[in-house]
Amino acid sequence: MEADGFRTLDEKSLVEYIKATPALSSKLGNQLDGLQIKEVGDGNLNFVYIVVGSTGSLVIKQAIPYIRCIGETWPMTKERAYFEARALKEHGHLCPDHVPEVYHFDRTMSLIGMRYLEPPHIILRKGLIAGVEYPLLAENMSDYMAKTLFFTSLLYLSTTEHKRAVSEYCGNVEICRLTEQVVFSDPYKVSQYNHCTSPYLDHDAEAVRNDNDLKLEVAELKAMFCERAQALIHGDLHTGSVMVTSDSTQVIDPEFAFYGPMGFDIGAFLGNLFLSFFSQDGHADQGNDRRAYKKWILTTIEETWNLFEKKFTTLWNEHKDGPGEAYLPDIYNNPKLQLLVQKKYMENLLYDSLGFGAAKMIRRIVGVAHVEDFESIQDAGKRADCERKALNFAKMLMKERRGFKTINEVVATIQ
Repeated sequence: MEADGFRTLDEKSLVEYIKATPALSSKLGNQLDGLQIKEVGDGNLNFVYIVVGSTGSLVIKQAIPYIRCIGETWPMTKERAYFEARALKEHGHLCPDHVPEVYHFDRTMSLIGMRYLEPPHIILRKGLIAGVEYPLLAENMSDYMAKTLFFTSLLYLSTTEHKRAVSEYCGNVEICRLTEQVVFSDPYKVSQYNHCTSPYLDHDAEAVRNDNDLKLEVAELKAMFCERAQALIHGDLHTGSVMVTSDSTQVIDPEFAFYGPMGFDIGAFLGNLFLSFFSQDGHADQGNDRRAYKKWILTTIEETWNLFEKKFTTLWNEHKDGPGEAYLPDIYNNPKLQLLVQKKYMENLLYDSLGFGAAKMIRRIVGVAHVEDFESIQDAGKRADCERKALNFAKMLMKERRGFKTINEVVATIQ
């Protein structure tokens, strides 16, 4: 046990913890004999336990004081659990249909107890690798992003409310610094943690490090990430942070949450869909060439942004006379001006989203943490071919993003 009272739990000690915590034991009907506990934390940072009893179930997530996939040589604050629990509650309040309920939070133990998303829920990334279509994905994710981003921005909040919230989430600085390093810095220099599909992509990784135009763009994106407190963002909204069934979409793991640029969330999700698209040739076989599935992914990308834009601007119109102080109604006081403001705002947000999406793609190919979409392709040469196509697309997107007026134009470049 550490001096602050924290201790890392295992299957045995977790049972005792649950017994001593009414908020958790009650969710299991206080029937605690014969609990089935499975550790499923296959991510980079935390321990995650599924707890199933005879009359209930839940998930326990515990943050540890280092990056799990690296080890104790890379320390990391346990306080990220506090910001994750807070963001889950705030986003859950704004969009309850797509965020799992939090039952319990213990700041000393850096531990969250929450709803277990039972089977057939699956991590979206795994479903995409398997070639499963999710007909409500664009509808649900656009709903989640529109609500969580709009209602935590100055389009809805007063300056006082917004700055108070920004101040609170500034405490998540260490986890933000991790993002700054692995997304905006490491891929563009020699770093001990970088790796790629070698030797196939060695030249490609070197080309990224020597691309001055790319570095100018990523410097601008990094500054935006560090400086623009636009809304309460999830901060790590990739396809591994979403659980799905054919009729359910649930966003999990917002431990990177802070007040940052909206485009970082939107770009992360769209960028990971693009990664999935480029990986599909590596998963094709004689029985399924994945062409139809690739078309579905591109359609989902288009629909996600287009639905988001429609829902976001609808919320804006509904609340334009509310407390939000970004565009005061006595200044932006006619429909023509309102349309011009919204057009400019959404145009810039698309540029931001494309840039951040490209940055997230690049770091997953030549940076520290890769994605299963590519890593599960056993043939290294085939994997590298898929990754190279994704990398070249991402580089183009980052450098030329301001030339696109719609997401459909972006998609058209790879069809």
